[in-house]
Amino acid sequence: MPTLTWDEVGDRLYETGVDRGVLYIPTAGVYNAGYAWNGLTTVTESPSGAEASPQYADNIKYLNLVSAEEFGATIEAFTYPEEFGECDGTAAPKEGVIIGQQPRKTFGFSYRTRVGNDVEGDALGYKIHLVYGALAAPTEKAYATVNDSPEAATFSWEITTTPVAVTGYAPTALLVLDSTKLAVDDLEAIEALLYGSASVPAALPLPDAILALITP
Repeated sequence: MPTLTWDEVGDRLYETGVDRGVLYIPTAGVYNAGYAWNGLTTVTESPSGAEASPQYADNIKYLNLVSAEEFGATIEAFTYPEEFGECDGTAAPKEGVIIGQQPRKTFGFSYRTRVGNDVEGDALGYKIHLVYGALAAPTEKAYATVNDSPEAATFSWEITTTPVAVTGYAPTALLVLDSTKLAVDDLEAIEALLYGSASVPAALPLPDAILALITP
């Protein structure tokens, strides 16, 4: 067995950045309409749950029961697609008129982060994060006066998720695709679905459909 080594050339990996945000609006459970999300600044993944609940018997710690894990996140951006309004609790009864406090629709979401190392830098590759069954909660929107240090207003949404089925695995709300490990042809086929093409609109396939596109 080889001796462990640390910080070898090319093994100093890191992740950075966030781009290529896409909003997917579902119809009858199918995420068949995708819209570019411009101005994405931060996505903070916030898993919760998976907490141990110790059980005691025979005067000893008998076992640990673990609660279900849930996926949540915070999305921050300078702007958002017009189609996100129905996910953010707004409606437009007339052109140019928006009303709030409306029912919120679930949505799908994808974004990309860059993968780098000490040799290739940020050009090493990237990861595509796919989020299913997202529901946005109301959050604050702060508008400040223009001054000598102006800043663009940012919007923020906290989201919770409902997992979707994955054959052979527990349901999940998050799938991550790593370009440094996937075959180029497989990744291109998946991206053609996620981002659309001249003949096919952007869509978010369910996990089983994504896995079916990846060669063993």
